[in-house]
Amino acid sequence: MKIALPSWLRRGAHAPAEPAAAAASGESAGPPHRSRGRWIAGAAVLVIAIGWAWSFYWSREPAPLWVVAESPSGERAVVGYSTVHTLIDVLTWLLEKPGGYLTNDVMPPGVWLDNMPSFELGVLTQSRDLARVLRNYHSRSQSQSIEDVELALAEQALNTDNTSWLFPPAEVRYDEALAALQLYETRLTANPPGAQFYARADNLREWLAVVELRLGSLSQRLSASVGQVRVNTDLGGAPTGAATQDPQGDVIVQTPWLEIDEVFYEARGTAWAVLLFLRAAQFDFERTLEDKNAVVSLRQIIRELEEGLRPIRSPVILNGQGFGLFPNHSLVLASYLSRAHSAVADLRRLLEQG
Repeated sequence: MKIALPSWLRRGAHAPAEPAAAAASGESAGPPHRSRGRWIAGAAVLVIAIGWAWSFYWSREPAPLWVVAESPSGERAVVGYSTVHTLIDVLTWLLEKPGGYLTNDVMPPGVWLDNMPSFELGVLTQSRDLARVLRNYHSRSQSQSIEDVELALAEQALNTDNTSWLFPPAEVRYDEALAALQLYETRLTANPPGAQFYARADNLREWLAVVELRLGSLSQRLSASVGQVRVNTDLGGAPTGAATQDPQGDVIVQTPWLEIDEVFYEARGTAWAVLLFLRAAQFDFERTLEDKNAVVSLRQIIRELEEGLRPIRSPVILNGQGFGLFPNHSLVLASYLSRAHSAVADLRRLLEQG
């Protein structure tokens, strides 16, 4: 007896196409807007990857520059050459590094960056401080001496608003400062010299006093990354002193969360510039430092700054608690700057007392 099986159970019967196969065939012949969407998504991913790589290249921190102790002729440079030439090299890097000067950029990708502009601010602040000391102290023998014209122009140009991008652009004014410093350097190394640089202990102390204030401020801002309750010591040791605002009791200090990485990179830029200027001071103030037995003290400051500028192995700046599970990069850098700050204060006292 033969049993009639349904057609869909018979072996070898031509069954209808599977739904999946039908869907696949339909997909391959689907509307063109789907493939166009995939192309647009791929192009967007490619643009983002290129922009990220471009931004990473522009945001790389520089290695410490080589401090020159010899003139182009190969002879030992005149006093002041190392300091002035190092300042010129720092400003040249600021203007000619990858991406150029980024702080006042109004177009992408520079407008998106914040780490390198903060680094630039630290470098620029130290360059301004040194230019001011060059104008008011290093190039003058006494308080009634006539100031150097090129140094006056350089100091004024460097104090242009660092965010100005038009009327005038900041980098144009900084380039004018660079040209004025180059003219001063040319006069300094002429035969006979047409400019002066006085490497005295009191002149070095004036610059170190400014450096001490900058390092102290940055170390406190870095330490405030986790928030601290501090005792108000604003008028400590001054029983008859007064202040415009006199808060009572403890003071809560904390760096805003969105500004932590900006403070960190500003401190890195400051440490980088101070390190270079101190290395230059080793040559120009060599006799003064040896006379005061202060060479070792200066080298200790340089060592602390070098340690604070070690490469960062983390892709982001972490802000863990002091004794928490994750590190806090701001506190690590603050410890190095605090020790450098204390060493600068000791060096100033040593140069004053001998």
